[in-house]
Amino acid sequence: MNDPITARETTRPPQGNRVTIARDIGNNIRVLREAAGHSLADLAASAGLSKTTLHGIEQGEANPTLSTLWALAAALDVPLGGLLDGGASVVTVVRADRGPRVRGDAVRARLLHRVHVRGWVELYELDVDTAEQVSDPHRPGVEECLLVTEGRVETGPAADPRELAAGDSIRFDAARPHVYRGLDEHNRAVLLMVHH
Repeated sequence: MNDPITARETTRPPQGNRVTIARDIGNNIRVLREAAGHSLADLAASAGLSKTTLHGIEQGEANPTLSTLWALAAALDVPLGGLLDGGASVVTVVRADRGPRVRGDAVRARLLHRVHVRGWVELYELDVDTAEQVSDPHRPGVEECLLVTEGRVETGPAADPRELAAGDSIRFDAARPHVYRGLDEHNRAVLLMVHH
């Protein structure tokens, strides 16, 4: 069995915007732990952590590493995003400098959106011209999740579109009329269509 993950790896105090993210992660872990009926000691043992380290993470006083979060997600039998996500509304915009971030030895990741799905997920690369396109509603249960990779794009529900720059992303219910319009000369994006 692997050595337990020590407090040294996870107890650097979060700073700035990371304080809120650390609190959200800690709260999510506590809620999931309690919902699963695990004690603090049980979850700590299952994840290879000390009880003190897990308590610090749940209190938002620690900065857990990616390996620590994976261990906790595995012990709780939830996806990693379940620990990172602070919840979502009908339309969620994540700006390029926002979103919970985790890092490992070689990978840095930023959670953009978390979508629970039973069905199909389609991935598209988009070039978005400056003409406005109003798309008819898709069938109920279809969501669109778009990440702008170049330029600026106006998109979202036709009644409430949002302007996004490179690095920004949006998630919305596509079972309503929605729009796409490029705002710069060259506009590119990645689109996930999620069919529940």
